[in-house]
Amino acid sequence: MFTTSEAFSSFSVDNIDEARRFYGDTLGLEVRDGMMGNLDVRLGNGGRVFIYAKPDHVPASFTVLNFVTDDVEKTVDELNARGVTTKIYGDDELPDMPPNDAKGIMRDEEDGAAIAWFRDPAANVLAVVAATVPE
Repeated sequence: MFTTSEAFSSFSVDNIDEARRFYGDTLGLEVRDGMMGNLDVRLGNGGRVFIYAKPDHVPASFTVLNFVTDDVEKTVDELNARGVTTKIYGDDELPDMPPNDAKGIMRDEEDGAAIAWFRDPAANVLAVVAATVPE
């Protein structure tokens, strides 16, 4: 039914201007003004995210957007240099998972996959991951 239709994700923020600056200036994504003051964020692979302001916004308690990279360490260093905090979880908050390092990077036992979480200005959780994207 949906195999030929376009799909996109969406989530809310409490301040659309802060979101525009964060996603556009800090993360370097293409951010377009959408209908009714919302944002249309264009992703590198052609995907989109619709970000809308919500007066009673509650940050997502889960990861709403994952950015795949070849080098998590380098990307985390770049995020940190732009003022983004990547160590947002303590090991006690992730008891069933491998520990994360001082930068907040968690690696699997084989040191193959890696992930680091960070928050947008509305406290939604995002992540940078080293992983193979399924075909």
